[in-house]
Amino acid sequence: MAATDLRTEIKEFLTSRRARIAPQRAGLPAYGGNRRVKGLRREEVALLAGVSVDYYVRMERGSLTGASDGVLDALAAALQLDEAEREHLFHLARRSRGPAVARRRRPAVAVRPALRQVLDAITDAPALICNGRYDVLAMNLLARALYSPMLTDPQRPANTARFMYLDPEAAREFFVDYDRIACDVAAKLRMEAGRNPHDEELIALVGELSTCSELFRQRWASQDVRLHRSGRKRLHHPAVGRLDLDVESMELPAEPGLLLNVYTAPAGTSTADGLALLASWAASQETLATEARTLS
Repeated sequence: MAATDLRTEIKEFLTSRRARIAPQRAGLPAYGGNRRVKGLRREEVALLAGVSVDYYVRMERGSLTGASDGVLDALAAALQLDEAEREHLFHLARRSRGPAVARRRRPAVAVRPALRQVLDAITDAPALICNGRYDVLAMNLLARALYSPMLTDPQRPANTARFMYLDPEAAREFFVDYDRIACDVAAKLRMEAGRNPHDEELIALVGELSTCSELFRQRWASQDVRLHRSGRKRLHHPAVGRLDLDVESMELPAEPGLLLNVYTAPAGTSTADGLALLASWAASQETLATEARTLS
Protein backbone atom coordinates (compact mmCIF):
# COMPACT_ATOMS: atom_id res chain seq x y z
CA MET A 1 0.00 0.00 0.00
CA ALA A 2 2.75 2.44 0.90
CA ALA A 3 4.54 1.83 -2.39
CA THR A 4 1.48 2.34 -4.60
CA ASP A 5 0.78 5.92 -5.63
CA LEU A 6 -2.68 7.30 -6.26
CA ARG A 7 -2.44 7.25 -10.07
CA THR A 8 -1.52 3.56 -9.96
CA GLU A 9 -4.40 2.82 -7.60
CA ILE A 10 -6.86 4.52 -9.95
CA LYS A 11 -5.44 2.79 -13.02
CA GLU A 12 -5.51 -0.67 -11.45
CA PHE A 13 -9.01 -0.22 -10.04
CA LEU A 14 -10.59 1.02 -13.27
CA THR A 15 -8.73 -1.52 -15.41
CA SER A 16 -9.80 -4.42 -13.17
CA ARG A 17 -13.45 -3.30 -13.21
CA ARG A 18 -13.43 -2.86 -17.00
CA ALA A 19 -11.89 -6.28 -17.55
CA ARG A 20 -14.69 -8.16 -15.82
CA ILE A 21 -17.54 -6.89 -18.04
CA ALA A 22 -18.25 -8.72 -21.30
CA PRO A 23 -19.76 -6.59 -24.09
CA GLN A 24 -22.99 -8.60 -24.02
CA ARG A 25 -23.38 -7.87 -20.30
CA ALA A 26 -23.14 -4.15 -21.09
CA GLY A 27 -25.69 -4.40 -23.89
CA LEU A 28 -23.07 -4.01 -26.63
CA PRO A 29 -22.57 -6.27 -29.65
CA ALA A 30 -19.50 -8.51 -29.54
CA TYR A 31 -17.90 -8.15 -32.94
CA GLY A 32 -16.08 -11.35 -33.80
CA GLY A 33 -14.38 -13.67 -31.39
CA ASN A 34 -10.87 -12.26 -31.54
CA ARG A 35 -10.98 -9.43 -29.02
CA ARG A 36 -7.50 -8.49 -27.81
CA VAL A 37 -8.67 -7.27 -24.41
CA LYS A 38 -10.51 -8.99 -21.62
CA GLY A 39 -13.85 -7.33 -20.99
CA LEU A 40 -14.76 -3.94 -22.39
CA ARG A 41 -12.48 -1.80 -24.53
CA ARG A 42 -11.70 1.71 -23.36
CA GLU A 43 -13.75 3.23 -26.17
CA GLU A 44 -16.73 1.11 -25.14
CA VAL A 45 -16.54 2.38 -21.57
CA ALA A 46 -16.30 5.92 -22.89
CA LEU A 47 -19.40 5.35 -25.03
CA LEU A 48 -21.38 3.93 -22.10
CA ALA A 49 -20.27 6.76 -19.78
CA GLY A 50 -21.00 9.47 -22.33
CA VAL A 51 -17.49 10.92 -22.37
CA SER A 52 -14.82 11.18 -25.04
CA VAL A 53 -12.36 8.35 -25.48
CA ASP A 54 -9.45 10.69 -24.72
CA TYR A 55 -11.12 11.79 -21.47
CA TYR A 56 -11.71 8.22 -20.32
CA VAL A 57 -8.14 7.23 -21.24
CA ARG A 58 -6.85 10.07 -19.04
CA MET A 59 -9.02 8.85 -16.17
CA GLU A 60 -7.87 5.26 -16.53
CA ARG A 61 -4.26 6.42 -16.59
CA GLY A 62 -4.83 7.75 -13.10
CA SER A 63 -6.18 11.26 -13.49
CA LEU A 64 -9.57 11.87 -11.87
CA THR A 65 -8.75 15.52 -11.22
CA GLY A 66 -11.66 17.64 -12.34
CA ALA A 67 -14.07 14.74 -12.79
CA SER A 68 -17.49 15.96 -11.66
CA ASP A 69 -19.86 13.87 -9.56
CA GLY A 70 -22.00 13.48 -12.68
CA VAL A 71 -19.11 12.05 -14.67
CA LEU A 72 -18.19 9.73 -11.79
CA ASP A 73 -21.80 8.52 -11.54
CA ALA A 74 -21.85 7.86 -15.29
CA LEU A 75 -18.55 5.98 -15.06
CA ALA A 76 -19.82 3.93 -12.12
CA ALA A 77 -22.90 3.00 -14.14
CA ALA A 78 -20.85 2.10 -17.22
CA LEU A 79 -18.60 -0.16 -15.17
CA GLN A 80 -21.59 -1.59 -13.26
CA LEU A 81 -20.02 -0.77 -9.90
CA ASP A 82 -21.79 -1.89 -6.76
CA GLU A 83 -22.31 0.42 -3.77
CA ALA A 84 -18.89 -0.25 -2.24
CA GLU A 85 -17.07 0.13 -5.56
CA ARG A 86 -18.87 3.39 -6.35
CA GLU A 87 -17.96 4.78 -2.92
CA HIS A 88 -14.36 3.71 -3.45
CA LEU A 89 -14.27 5.47 -6.83
CA PHE A 90 -15.45 8.70 -5.19
CA HIS A 91 -12.80 8.31 -2.47
CA LEU A 92 -10.12 8.06 -5.15
CA ALA A 93 -11.53 11.10 -6.93
CA ARG A 94 -11.54 13.19 -3.75
CA ARG A 95 -7.92 12.30 -3.16
CA SER A 96 -7.11 13.33 -6.74
CA ARG A 97 -8.36 16.82 -6.04
CA GLY A 98 -5.49 17.46 -3.65
CA PRO A 99 -4.91 17.63 0.12
CA ALA A 100 -7.01 20.77 0.46
CA VAL A 101 -10.10 18.85 -0.67
CA ALA A 102 -9.39 15.33 0.55
CA ARG A 103 -11.01 14.73 3.90
CA ARG A 104 -8.73 13.02 6.34
CA ARG A 105 -10.07 11.59 9.57
CA ARG A 106 -8.08 9.92 12.27
CA PRO A 107 -9.50 6.49 13.02
CA ALA A 108 -10.41 5.99 16.66
CA VAL A 109 -7.85 4.11 18.73
CA ALA A 110 -9.71 3.93 22.07
CA VAL A 111 -13.18 3.15 23.34
CA ARG A 112 -14.92 5.46 25.81
CA PRO A 113 -15.86 3.97 29.21
CA ALA A 114 -19.56 4.51 28.45
CA LEU A 115 -19.26 2.30 25.36
CA ARG A 116 -17.52 -0.38 27.39
CA GLN A 117 -20.48 -0.24 29.77
CA VAL A 118 -22.80 -0.79 26.81
CA LEU A 119 -20.82 -3.88 25.83
CA ASP A 120 -20.89 -5.28 29.35
CA ALA A 121 -24.64 -4.68 29.53
CA ILE A 122 -25.11 -7.06 26.58
CA THR A 123 -25.02 -10.33 28.50
CA ASP A 124 -26.78 -12.78 26.18
CA ALA A 125 -24.80 -12.16 22.98
CA PRO A 126 -21.16 -11.71 22.02
CA ALA A 127 -20.50 -8.04 21.23
CA LEU A 128 -17.35 -6.19 20.29
CA ILE A 129 -16.15 -2.84 18.97
CA CYS A 130 -13.59 -2.68 16.18
CA ASN A 131 -12.23 -0.14 13.74
CA GLY A 132 -11.92 -0.27 9.95
CA ARG A 133 -8.52 -1.95 10.02
CA TYR A 134 -9.94 -4.86 12.06
CA ASP A 135 -8.37 -3.91 15.40
CA VAL A 136 -10.64 -5.29 18.13
CA LEU A 137 -10.72 -2.48 20.69
CA ALA A 138 -13.25 -3.77 23.23
CA MET A 139 -15.21 -6.98 23.87
CA ASN A 140 -17.77 -8.23 26.33
CA LEU A 141 -17.31 -11.51 28.20
CA LEU A 142 -19.07 -13.61 25.56
CA ALA A 143 -17.09 -12.06 22.71
CA ARG A 144 -13.84 -12.82 24.50
CA ALA A 145 -15.00 -16.41 24.85
CA LEU A 146 -16.19 -16.61 21.25
CA TYR A 147 -12.92 -15.28 19.83
CA SER A 148 -10.66 -17.10 22.28
CA PRO A 149 -8.75 -18.83 19.43
CA MET A 150 -7.74 -15.41 18.08
CA LEU A 151 -6.86 -14.05 21.52
CA THR A 152 -4.14 -16.64 22.11
CA ASP A 153 -1.83 -14.24 20.24
CA PRO A 154 -0.60 -11.86 22.97
CA GLN A 155 -0.32 -8.91 20.54
CA ARG A 156 -2.85 -6.19 21.34
CA PRO A 157 -5.09 -4.94 20.03
CA ALA A 158 -6.14 -8.26 18.61
CA ASN A 159 -6.61 -7.98 14.86
CA THR A 160 -8.91 -10.22 12.83
CA ALA A 161 -7.04 -9.65 9.57
CA ARG A 162 -3.73 -10.61 11.14
CA PHE A 163 -5.28 -13.77 12.61
CA MET A 164 -6.92 -14.61 9.28
CA TYR A 165 -3.77 -14.34 7.17
CA LEU A 166 -0.85 -14.91 9.53
CA ASP A 167 -2.30 -17.86 11.46
CA PRO A 168 -4.22 -19.53 8.60
CA GLU A 169 -4.23 -23.01 10.14
CA ALA A 170 -6.02 -21.84 13.28
CA ALA A 171 -8.23 -19.46 11.29
CA ARG A 172 -9.33 -22.24 8.91
CA GLU A 173 -10.35 -24.36 11.90
CA PHE A 174 -12.29 -21.46 13.40
CA PHE A 175 -14.00 -19.90 10.35
CA VAL A 176 -16.13 -22.44 8.50
CA ASP A 177 -16.22 -20.18 5.42
CA TYR A 178 -12.56 -19.24 5.59
CA ASP A 179 -12.03 -18.55 1.88
CA ARG A 180 -15.01 -16.20 1.60
CA ILE A 181 -14.16 -14.36 4.79
CA ALA A 182 -10.52 -14.00 3.77
CA CYS A 183 -11.68 -12.32 0.54
CA ASP A 184 -14.03 -10.04 2.47
CA VAL A 185 -11.35 -9.02 4.96
CA ALA A 186 -8.92 -7.96 2.23
CA ALA A 187 -11.70 -6.13 0.35
CA LYS A 188 -12.79 -4.23 3.47
CA LEU A 189 -9.20 -3.27 4.22
CA ARG A 190 -8.85 -1.85 0.71
CA MET A 191 -12.09 0.06 1.24
CA GLU A 192 -10.65 1.48 4.46
CA ALA A 193 -7.44 2.40 2.63
CA GLY A 194 -9.51 4.42 0.18
CA ARG A 195 -11.17 6.28 3.05
CA ASN A 196 -8.02 6.78 5.10
CA PRO A 197 -4.98 6.64 2.79
CA HIS A 198 -2.74 8.36 5.37
CA ASP A 199 -3.48 5.96 8.25
CA GLU A 200 0.04 4.86 9.14
CA GLU A 201 -1.13 1.86 11.16
CA LEU A 202 -3.23 0.64 8.25
CA ILE A 203 -0.28 1.12 5.89
CA ALA A 204 1.89 -0.91 8.26
CA LEU A 205 -0.73 -3.66 8.57
CA VAL A 206 -1.16 -4.01 4.80
CA GLY A 207 2.63 -4.06 4.42
CA GLU A 208 2.96 -6.78 7.06
CA LEU A 209 0.24 -8.92 5.52
CA SER A 210 1.62 -8.44 2.01
CA THR A 211 5.08 -9.48 3.13
CA CYS A 212 3.98 -12.56 5.08
CA SER A 213 0.98 -13.93 3.17
CA GLU A 214 0.82 -14.92 -0.49
CA LEU A 215 -2.95 -15.31 -0.18
CA PHE A 216 -3.29 -11.73 1.04
CA ARG A 217 -1.13 -10.45 -1.83
CA GLN A 218 -3.46 -12.20 -4.28
CA ARG A 219 -6.62 -10.87 -2.64
CA TRP A 220 -5.20 -7.33 -2.35
CA ALA A 221 -4.22 -7.34 -6.01
CA SER A 222 -7.80 -8.17 -7.03
CA GLN A 223 -8.80 -4.54 -6.27
CA ASP A 224 -12.07 -5.76 -4.71
CA VAL A 225 -13.76 -3.57 -2.10
CA ARG A 226 -16.53 -4.34 0.40
CA LEU A 227 -18.59 -2.44 2.94
CA HIS A 228 -18.95 -3.59 6.54
CA ARG A 229 -22.46 -5.01 6.58
CA SER A 230 -24.64 -7.39 8.54
CA GLY A 231 -24.68 -11.04 7.60
CA ARG A 232 -24.10 -14.61 8.69
CA LYS A 233 -20.91 -15.97 10.23
CA ARG A 234 -20.33 -19.69 10.68
CA LEU A 235 -17.74 -20.59 13.28
CA HIS A 236 -16.37 -23.75 14.86
CA HIS A 237 -15.57 -23.01 18.49
CA PRO A 238 -13.12 -25.43 20.16
CA ALA A 239 -15.23 -25.65 23.34
CA VAL A 240 -18.84 -25.61 22.09
CA GLY A 241 -18.66 -26.68 18.44
CA ARG A 242 -20.47 -25.24 15.42
CA LEU A 243 -22.16 -21.82 15.73
CA ASP A 244 -24.16 -20.24 12.87
CA LEU A 245 -24.46 -16.64 14.00
CA ASP A 246 -26.32 -13.62 12.67
CA VAL A 247 -24.03 -10.58 12.79
CA GLU A 248 -25.29 -7.01 13.01
CA SER A 249 -22.55 -4.49 12.22
CA MET A 250 -23.47 -0.94 13.23
CA GLU A 251 -21.54 2.29 12.81
CA LEU A 252 -21.30 4.47 15.91
CA PRO A 253 -22.20 8.01 14.81
CA ALA A 254 -20.50 9.61 17.82
CA GLU A 255 -17.31 7.64 17.18
CA PRO A 256 -16.40 7.90 13.47
CA GLY A 257 -14.57 4.83 12.27
CA LEU A 258 -15.81 2.49 15.00
CA LEU A 259 -18.21 -0.42 14.47
CA LEU A 260 -20.32 -2.31 17.00
CA ASN A 261 -20.72 -5.98 16.06
CA VAL A 262 -23.32 -8.11 17.86
CA TYR A 263 -23.68 -11.87 17.30
CA THR A 264 -27.06 -13.55 17.87
CA ALA A 265 -29.04 -16.67 17.00
CA PRO A 266 -32.80 -17.37 16.77
CA ALA A 267 -34.31 -18.86 19.92
CA GLY A 268 -34.71 -22.61 19.91
CA THR A 269 -31.86 -23.28 17.49
CA SER A 270 -28.78 -25.36 18.15
CA THR A 271 -26.69 -22.19 17.89
CA ALA A 272 -28.79 -20.51 20.61
CA ASP A 273 -28.08 -23.55 22.79
CA GLY A 274 -24.43 -23.22 21.83
CA LEU A 275 -24.35 -19.59 22.95
CA ALA A 276 -25.82 -20.60 26.32
CA LEU A 277 -23.12 -23.23 26.62
CA LEU A 278 -20.52 -20.65 25.60
CA ALA A 279 -21.74 -18.33 28.39
CA SER A 280 -21.31 -21.13 30.93
CA TRP A 281 -17.84 -21.93 29.56
CA ALA A 282 -16.88 -18.25 29.65
CA ALA A 283 -17.97 -17.92 33.27
CA SER A 284 -15.90 -20.96 34.24
CA GLN A 285 -12.86 -19.58 32.42
CA GLU A 286 -13.32 -16.24 34.18
CA THR A 287 -13.46 -18.01 37.55
CA LEU A 288 -10.28 -19.94 36.79
CA ALA A 289 -8.50 -16.75 35.71
CA THR A 290 -9.58 -14.95 38.91
CA GLU A 291 -8.33 -17.82 41.05
CA ALA A 292 -5.02 -17.84 39.18
CA ARG A 293 -4.56 -14.10 39.77
CA THR A 294 -5.37 -14.56 43.47
CA LEU A 295 -2.77 -17.31 43.88
CA SER A 296 -0.03 -15.48 41.98
